[in-house]
Amino acid sequence: MNRRAILYLTDDCSLCEEALELLLESEAMHGFILTTVDIASETALFERFGERIPVLEAESRELDWPFSGEQVGEFLDNLR
Repeated sequence: MNRRAILYLTDDCSLCEEALELLLESEAMHGFILTTVDIASETALFERFGERIPVLEAESRELDWPFSGEQVGEFLDNLR
């Protein structure tokens, strides 16, 4: 059963690109469907995440950047 994870980001954000690449290469993401959401698409998202992006969310829990592959693994393991 695949679970969902969301990466909140925005265009022209090098940290967001780095986070996305890390997540796509991470074995910890196995079993998760990753979706990206551009916070510029909604005022409420921009207000919520503005300076914090990129932010990984899964099961209503959030992991703020900077994060490593190891930290992503620990974050997701704690959800299982």
